[in-house]
Amino acid sequence: MVTLTEDMKAAFNTIQVFPVATASKGGIPNVVPIGFVSLIDDSTIWIADNFMQKTLLNIIENPKVSIYIWGPKTNGSFQIKGDVELKTSGPEFEKMQEIVHSKMAQAPAKSLFIMKITDVYDCSPGPDAGNKLL
Repeated sequence: MVTLTEDMKAAFNTIQVFPVATASKGGIPNVVPIGFVSLIDDSTIWIADNFMQKTLLNIIENPKVSIYIWGPKTNGSFQIKGDVELKTSGPEFEKMQEIVHSKMAQAPAKSLFIMKITDVYDCSPGPDAGNKLL
């Protein structure tokens, strides 16, 4: 299990909209901006599905996600990769719905992606770009 460092968690918490990438089973990529992305613990990220179409189909076919972390307050950039479990019921799903509805009452909160972090890569320009950090 990969756990984010304190610096990575601090950078993650500065982001408001996350570029989230998936790919179909056949390798067709898809990237979308998602606002409801939460760091639950050092190795788990929740992604709320409100309006997903291609992303949801990709997760069903190929349960892998990549999230890019960069912004004016991140002090660098990195990519988080992980395996995803799709939830449409149960206590975790209900907690996600509660979180989403507290911020946006009209949001459908259709499903929850529970992402277990498997890898973190450096995305900052320079000789270390693309190197595995964790």
